[in-house]
Amino acid sequence: MMAGMRLRIRHGTVYRYASPTKGVIQTLHLTPRNHASQYVAYWRLDVSENAKLYMHEDAFGNITHNFTAEGAFTELGVHVDGEVETHDTDGLVSGTIERFPPSLYLRETPLTHPDAAILAFAQEVMSAAGGDGGLKLLHAMLGRVNGDIVFDTDPTHTTTTAVEAFALKRGVCQDLTHIFISAVRSLGVPARYVGGYFHRMDGIIDQDAGHAWAEAYVPDLGWVAFDAANGISATDAHVRVAVGLDYLGVTPIRGTRYGGGSETMDVKVRVDQAKRQMQN
Repeated sequence: MMAGMRLRIRHGTVYRYASPTKGVIQTLHLTPRNHASQYVAYWRLDVSENAKLYMHEDAFGNITHNFTAEGAFTELGVHVDGEVETHDTDGLVSGTIERFPPSLYLRETPLTHPDAAILAFAQEVMSAAGGDGGLKLLHAMLGRVNGDIVFDTDPTHTTTTAVEAFALKRGVCQDLTHIFISAVRSLGVPARYVGGYFHRMDGIIDQDAGHAWAEAYVPDLGWVAFDAANGISATDAHVRVAVGLDYLGVTPIRGTRYGGGSETMDVKVRVDQAKRQMQN
C-alpha cells in the first residue's frame, strides 16, 4: 500500500503600480508536470489584462509560460488553481524529464558559490559521516543545515546568496536549500534546486510563498529529494513544479515592465488537502 494525498493549490500574485505601466513581459514557472511521485489532476493558470500565455519547455524540461501585457494599467494578477495527487516515495525521484547528465548539477552559480566557511562546514559534515559520500552524507547534511540555520523571514531576500545566509545562520527555505546545494556540490555531489509547494501538517494552509528544496544525485540510486527547511526527505506533502541550478532558474514569476513607477506585490498561497487516498 502506498499512501498519498490529493492537494488543492491556489496561488495568486497581484502587482500594483503607482502609475499606469506601458507594458509587462513575464516568464512563469507555475505549472507542475507528472512523474512517479505526482499526477496533475487539473491545473489552471490565468493572467489578467487579457494577456495570451505561450507555453514551452525550458532547457531543464520545466513547463514554462511567457506573456506580454501591453497598454496602460495599474494592476496585474497571475492566478493558479489546481489539484495534484501525490505519493510518498521516501524521497526517491523518478519518471522526470532529464535532459542533462548529473554532472551538470555540480556547476556553481553566484547564489550557490561556497566560501571558506561553507567549504569547512561541508568537510566537517563529511568527516562526521565517516567519509561516506552517499546517502549517509546527504542525510547528515540535511540534519546539520536544518539544525544550524534558523528559519527566519526577516534578514534575507530573493537575491541573498548561500554565503550570506550561512554567515547570518538564518534564512527561509530558499536560503537553506542554497546552503545545502552549495555544501554538497563542494563535496562532488550533484545537486539541484526545486521549486514547488508544501502541505504543512500543522493545520496552516495559507502561506506567503511557495516552497523550495533540493535534489541530490546518488549513484546506483538516482535523484533523492531533501527538504532542509523541514529536515526531511520529500514526501507526499510536496508538489514539485520546476528544477534548476538555483532559485533564479525556477522563479515562479520573473520579468520586466515599462513605466508604472513604484511597484508593490501581494502573494497568497493556499495548499490544502482535498482528499486523502490510499492506492495499491
